[in-house]
Amino acid sequence: MTGRLFTVEQANALLPTLIPLIEQLMAARDRIAEAGGDLLEMLERSPGNGGGKLASETAADIVAIQEIIGKINALGCELKDIEQGLIDFPAEHPSNTGDIIYLCWRYGEEKVEWWHEIDGGFAGRQRL
Repeated sequence: MTGRLFTVEQANALLPTLIPLIEQLMAARDRIAEAGGDLLEMLERSPGNGGGKLASETAADIVAIQEIIGKINALGCELKDIEQGLIDFPAEHPSNTGDIIYLCWRYGEEKVEWWHEIDGGFAGRQRL
């Protein structure tokens, strides 16, 4: 967990920055998944016979994913699941007890409306 704590307003203010990053992650993940079966076959070919291009494209997607995850983490939030576009924002418990929770947002949701205990995970989400 990062040292930064978010309010709901601060988390929502980051969504316009996070949404394109999540979309880039999902696109890179999809390209890697599509190449999956072909990748091994292509890697076994000589680079001059088409194997190198797919391998380098896949490697570029892997690097892009690592860089985007770094950008998300640098914002102070945590990527929990690429496939769902699931982001957690460390925050103070809504009851102001000083306990730390996660504000929870998933790609496709209009705004941050959920939270869960640190060890509760997505299944433990509760509406704010």
